[in-house]
Amino acid sequence: MKKCLLLLVVLLLVSCKTPDARRPVSQTTESFIDQSIEHNKKLVAYEEGLIQKIIEKDTLNNYLTSNNGFWYYYRTKKTLDTITPGFGDRVVFNYNIQHLDGTPIYTTEEIDTRTYVIDQESLFTGLREGLKLMKEGETVTFLFPSHKAFGYYGDNKKIGVNVPIKSTVTLKSIQSGSDTINNTLKQTQP
Repeated sequence: MKKCLLLLVVLLLVSCKTPDARRPVSQTTESFIDQSIEHNKKLVAYEEGLIQKIIEKDTLNNYLTSNNGFWYYYRTKKTLDTITPGFGDRVVFNYNIQHLDGTPIYTTEEIDTRTYVIDQESLFTGLREGLKLMKEGETVTFLFPSHKAFGYYGDNKKIGVNVPIKSTVTLKSIQSGSDTINNTLKQTQP
């Protein structure tokens, strides 16, 4: 009986061992994500280099660097006005899209006048951020690296993969978000 009990205890101890983790059949030293990050860093550096060369050659304009990763200069600047659009404000604007060398991709006429509610509708990242820097009546030319424009997918029409762009934008009007809500309420009341 003692031998059976001893054998049972030994079997329990041996069978309670935790399983070892299985190793992958093939191991790589660098993952796909690491490769993608490295590729994107090189792409951003290349595009920023192209933009810096354009800025260096253009001695007529005073370029500013945004905190959002693009460059711009004013064609028409309003110094007395201080109002810029914020979340929920409705803006009316015109813009074009060009290659960095100035070759047109979409003209202002092709795009037509746009109405956009800040941060509540779809618009490419750079333009969405650029509009927030502008005052009513200003015209600004922006230089956007591809990750601030249409990125890896392009626009599935005329803008290809990873194309940095130049865009001249004229902000025609700003309507406060609270004014937009009040006008909507007035229109819905009997």
